[in-house]
Amino acid sequence: MAFTPDQRIALGKTGLHVSPICFGTSGIGDMPETYGYSVSEERAYDTVRAIFDSSVNFLDSSRNYGTGRSEERIGHVIRERGGLPDGFVISTKLDRDFKTNGFDASRARRSLEESLTALGVDHIQLLHLHDPEHANSLTEITAKGGSIDELFKMKEQGLAKAVGLAAGNVDVMLPILKEYPFDALITHNRFTAVNHNAVALIDYAHANGIAVLNAAPYAGGVFAKGTANYQRYAYQVATDAMLNPVRQVEAICAKHGVATGPVALQYSMRDARVSATICGVSKPERVRETLEWASTAIPEAVWEELSRLNVTQDDPEATRQYVLG
Repeated sequence: MAFTPDQRIALGKTGLHVSPICFGTSGIGDMPETYGYSVSEERAYDTVRAIFDSSVNFLDSSRNYGTGRSEERIGHVIRERGGLPDGFVISTKLDRDFKTNGFDASRARRSLEESLTALGVDHIQLLHLHDPEHANSLTEITAKGGSIDELFKMKEQGLAKAVGLAAGNVDVMLPILKEYPFDALITHNRFTAVNHNAVALIDYAHANGIAVLNAAPYAGGVFAKGTANYQRYAYQVATDAMLNPVRQVEAICAKHGVATGPVALQYSMRDARVSATICGVSKPERVRETLEWASTAIPEAVWEELSRLNVTQDDPEATRQYVLG
């Protein structure tokens, strides 16, 4: 189905209706270690304003993006506008303690309170437990009375409309996903034109009515900016071995006269298992560009050639040196 700017889809069984594009806001939290560049406050504000002025009604953030800066900058614009725009859906995440990596129930509760304060809202429409693989202990997350139980308590209390699991490592995510009645999940960098690491996770979620949000279709930016201009892959400085599969996609796109960015985006959007695709933006021009890319006509021959590529199942962040914030 062709993308239309005012399109809304049911997000699984959550009762939420969202655009099939969600704008990711980690970059506006000013995370140079992750993206290789900084983002000023005013540029961040302008980006959030552009999101709210667009046809998209879906935005994703996290407590740990810029150790709070992303949510604070979003909250600034929400207050500036007198509240969240009507019909707009915010997705954000509970995060471990920034200093200790502790992630028990009390930390989960504090994380929510910090998010509500930063954003200036009284509830979160879609609230995820975030990055359990980076916490001190999975036990304090999954044990009775742990942070996952606290997440579901927040839903019962009306502080969250729906709850999800957002992480990277599929081997950590899948067992947790099978144990709890999550409404949604976020996977990132692991379902792109060159990587299918999350396919088993996506298949399980789709088969069980869990909405799949696929983040980072540009593999951290390289599909959007091109290997000639951006030698990073999945949030790390890239080797030629990392970039060569991307170059294969670039060659196919060049052959058919289309840009790589629209192809990478629509690769995710055209998959029936994916409810919405999360595209990171860190300047207002990217908001308009993303909507244009979503509507770009792609020759069927491009998809046919991409389907013949040898796509890896390996974890694209296996060698990443994770830096918080």
